[in-house]
Amino acid sequence: MRRRRLEMGGGRVGSARGTECGRSAAGRWLLMVLTRILLYAPLVIATLSSFFPFWYMLVLSTKSRSQIFSSPPPMWFGSSFLENYRSLIAQIPFWRNLWNSVYIAVIGTVITLFLCSLAGYGFAMYRFRGREALFRVMLGTVMIPGWVMIIPSFIMMRKFGWYDTPRALYLPGAASAMGIFLMRQYIASAVPRELMDSARIDGCGEFRMYFQIILPLIRPALGAQGIMSFLGQWNSFVMPLVMLHDRNTFTVPVALRSMQGLASVDYGAVMVGSVMATFPLIVVFAFMSRQFIAGLMQGATKG
Repeated sequence: MRRRRLEMGGGRVGSARGTECGRSAAGRWLLMVLTRILLYAPLVIATLSSFFPFWYMLVLSTKSRSQIFSSPPPMWFGSSFLENYRSLIAQIPFWRNLWNSVYIAVIGTVITLFLCSLAGYGFAMYRFRGREALFRVMLGTVMIPGWVMIIPSFIMMRKFGWYDTPRALYLPGAASAMGIFLMRQYIASAVPRELMDSARIDGCGEFRMYFQIILPLIRPALGAQGIMSFLGQWNSFVMPLVMLHDRNTFTVPVALRSMQGLASVDYGAVMVGSVMATFPLIVVFAFMSRQFIAGLMQGATKG
């Protein structure tokens, strides 16, 4: 009888301990779920907030003018995309303007990468008198606001005969101080000086070292700088607005701005142009995103 009571007592204690273990496990699971919700909720909100303007632009590109300003605002696609596209083509030479943007962004990016990487290579690998002073003066130009350079740049382009040409847009800012700074920091941390000394001993020239040794080693930095330069050239609005006069030389942002008349604005056509101007950026980022992320991550870890 006593043994039976002990067994019954032990069973109750085991059952109580099992209940406590179950409650403890449920509490840990609930805490883990709440922690993940608190961690992921800001990420989801930030992602949706970033994506919503692009989504709304897509929706408005398929709506007529009356539907765009209807209440409540439209949140799903309509059937007026082709009509808006025909209106866009009728008002501006869109494909010509798109080609101008692609040409300026690509040529500007290539020249920027060449000049910034070459200057960064010189600052990182060569010792000469006045190097630090020259580098600080160059870096100090980052603090000059871009707005104050508009009028001097306009006068210079007029004197050079480059007004209303693509050169007025991609040449003045090709050797950017921030790009040279990024390249210099990356080359100084990623390229060992002993490698350069070994190449010189083997008879390698300076420009051959730059093209065959430096450029392959700094490919992530080139990818990151390339995307930033392409985006800067593609989204530039003020300088093209000042430097370009003929509608056939307009870039896409300036061409879309020229559609805004005093009486009315064809927002559906503007949205179609904005959607079509976004696809080149998506293609560039899709091809260079790996290099872009690698360049930023390596630069962050190496300081």
